[in-house]
Amino acid sequence: MLAKTYDPKQFEERIYNTWEKSGAFRAERDPEKKPYTIVMPPPNITGQLHMGHALDQTLQDVLIRWKRMQGYSALWVPGTDHASIATEVKVVDKIRNEEGKSKEELGREEFLKRAWDWKKVFGGRITEQVRKLGNSCDWERERFTMDDGCNKAVTKFFIDLYNDGLIYRGNRLINWCPSCKTTLSDAEVEHEDKNGKYWYVRYDAADGDGSITIATSRPETIFADSAIAVSPEDERYAGKIGKKYIIPTTGREIELITDPYPDPTKGTGAVKITPAHDFNDFEVGERHNLERLSCIDFDGKMTELAGKYKGLDRYDCRKQFVKELEEAGHLVKTEDLTIPVGGCYRCNTVVEPMLSDQWFVKMEPLAKKAIEVAKNGQLVHVPDRFEKIYLHWLETIKDWCISRQLWWGHRIPAYYCQDCGELIVAADAPHKCPKCGSTNIKQDEDVLDTWFSSGLWPYSTLGWPEKTPDLEYFYPTDVLVTGYDIIFFWVVRMVFSALYSTGESPFKYVYVHGLVRDAQGRKMSKSLGNGIDPLEMIDQYGADALRFMLMTGITPGNDMRFQTEKIESARNFANKLWNASRFVLMNVEDAKMISEAEAFANLRDEDKWILSRINEVVKECTDNLEKFELAFAGQKIYDFIWNEYCDWYIEIVKSRLYGEDGSDRNTAVFVLIRVMRDMLKLLHPFMPFITEEIWSFLPGSDAEGMLIKASWPEYDAKLDYSAAAAKLNLVMDCVRTIRNIRAEAGALPSRKLTAVIVCDDEVKTILGSDERYIKNLANITEISFVADKAAAPQDVMSGLVKGAEILIPLDDLLDYAAELERLKKEKEKLIKEVKRLEGKLSNEGFLKKAPEKVVEEEKGKLANYNDMLKKTEERLAQVEAKVK
Repeated sequence: MLAKTYDPKQFEERIYNTWEKSGAFRAERDPEKKPYTIVMPPPNITGQLHMGHALDQTLQDVLIRWKRMQGYSALWVPGTDHASIATEVKVVDKIRNEEGKSKEELGREEFLKRAWDWKKVFGGRITEQVRKLGNSCDWERERFTMDDGCNKAVTKFFIDLYNDGLIYRGNRLINWCPSCKTTLSDAEVEHEDKNGKYWYVRYDAADGDGSITIATSRPETIFADSAIAVSPEDERYAGKIGKKYIIPTTGREIELITDPYPDPTKGTGAVKITPAHDFNDFEVGERHNLERLSCIDFDGKMTELAGKYKGLDRYDCRKQFVKELEEAGHLVKTEDLTIPVGGCYRCNTVVEPMLSDQWFVKMEPLAKKAIEVAKNGQLVHVPDRFEKIYLHWLETIKDWCISRQLWWGHRIPAYYCQDCGELIVAADAPHKCPKCGSTNIKQDEDVLDTWFSSGLWPYSTLGWPEKTPDLEYFYPTDVLVTGYDIIFFWVVRMVFSALYSTGESPFKYVYVHGLVRDAQGRKMSKSLGNGIDPLEMIDQYGADALRFMLMTGITPGNDMRFQTEKIESARNFANKLWNASRFVLMNVEDAKMISEAEAFANLRDEDKWILSRINEVVKECTDNLEKFELAFAGQKIYDFIWNEYCDWYIEIVKSRLYGEDGSDRNTAVFVLIRVMRDMLKLLHPFMPFITEEIWSFLPGSDAEGMLIKASWPEYDAKLDYSAAAAKLNLVMDCVRTIRNIRAEAGALPSRKLTAVIVCDDEVKTILGSDERYIKNLANITEISFVADKAAAPQDVMSGLVKGAEILIPLDDLLDYAAELERLKKEKEKLIKEVKRLEGKLSNEGFLKKAPEKVVEEEKGKLANYNDMLKKTEERLAQVEAKVK
């Protein structure tokens, strides 16, 4: 028998182990079934389960469980990401703390041994944690972005792009993190508006004839200026083009050039051009073949070009150099402005644009195809507004820097002959140089951007580049579930990579969800200390409550706020379901289980109504899930279970369960179980543990096995009992109306009432056949039907329902003795208020000192209290007459 109290700790882990051991998560390549595939966005091996994971993965699990029950061969591929930067930082810290060495002192080979050891110890932690959510992943197909298969895929992808001229090595400007000591892609730079300054600096003409003032937010880069540029349309500088100007304090001369980049409407219209430290300046430098000078090194410190400031931190240099400019008379003015600043997405250090020899992917040809699949409908964003963001990013994309100055990751498959300089790109290390025959060959030191490998995730996990049975059956995948914060990082890269490698979009739908924020709407972060640990929530409320709260609180693309009351409400819902199920199962024990034909031959109106309603809910929820409206589906299931099955149907049929008519009782039990089976199936994707536990006790559940493998309910037109449903809806409206009248009058639910219903013969017939329900559920002892309201009692409280008016005599509703005492106290209270206000308004001192508005407000209060006193005295007289 189902346990007396709902305690998820007693069964959640047990049920999960049963699912996993029985192969319930395993997806088979069945030619008789349609495949349905989702690849899990791989969490970092450094990761700890957080609320974002809980939301993202529960969304996927709802979809995969639903499709599995619909008969699809549903595959959910789990895995983890090696996370180059994050993992290397962890391992470096561990080595430094435990061995007192840097990674350079340890050496690459030994460092990588330590990294793999760290992965073995901590890498599986998060996969164990996500199991507590109830994730029905195919763990036998679990992957890691640096496993042998993924390594092979990454190498193949790199070589193919290189051979097609889409990967090149060049000396270009890149985003550099001086703290992490590596390059970053544009998507890995997080821009934030910060308070900053524009310093207006005067550059004197070399011939002594005049000067030009430029504005810069980075005066420390002045040492690396290569030119000053103005718009060719800026008439202020006509006749000065080609003239030389002196960089302040350095004596070095640079030329005034024209270029479309400067905006003549901003500032002085003149801008300094520093190709080695600004992306826009780099493009100007390319057009004019300007010298690329670097005054900041890879540690964020000043180079020899900065003269006496060599070795200073870039920001320390800024302070001292600005002071020198001011003292030398070159600082014209300073202006406070809000300036967008790019920071490293890992450590928040301000990124430094740096010239470097790096590997790049040519993005324009790859982006074109990724744009096409979105525009022609092969790739659909849910909600569709995110397609605009996707397209904008692709249409303005720059070449992607893919090399990282790290050791943990996929090492670039490029080799250099140390004797002749030949570059060899190959899957395996060459034994000798194909050009000169030398064996003195060295592999590129850098590794690939983490997103280079995770961009292949939808198909590398299924066996690509081999034509594996899994790849042929399960690819392309169906939906990619992800947060809007990594559309650029990941989604775009997956799409263009898959189109290049497989010729197909990697998925049909991109379901974009928002973030889980705290109750105040703030992003959860360590610095704010407002993070909510999902494992703690699971321990306190159970995984089902957390899942259901997340699923009913989120809508596509929008953020949600985490509020404890919401998860408590979800836990209360689980408790309600548990208690209702236990009640039903207790009444099933000694009942005869009859056939469907026998039960359907003896259905009452309430049976037809609940069967009709669950049938409608099946259709509505399925439609919602098809549209990715998971919150709507979950809410409809909630409303049906709580409001209709528990609060109405069970209450209506209780008398039949306890009655002497065995046939009628058996029919009620059949319907209770039949409806419970369908509602457990509908709820299972959202709350898998409690539904599986209850299911295991249902009579006849053995025929379908575990609920996780049971069939999804389907709409059945034969269950459309609209006439019976209309009758029951009218009955329920009557009960609600009587309950509202009772509550308004302050009559206790236990107080017996009589009712008069004013209606025509048609409504009388409907309600008369089911009046026992009204009596039982509204605690009515007698119901009278009249066609004319004039024939009904006059001293009543009333309420309207469709086609009828319900009258409840006041004599039934009120305890006149108690009402008399209440009104006497109310009268005393009002008399005191009237006297107080009359005294206040007769006080000359108050009237003279108080503002006119305050006096008028007090007069209004007095009038109101006098009116209330009059009505109370009238009501008191009526009640006194009743008591006498």
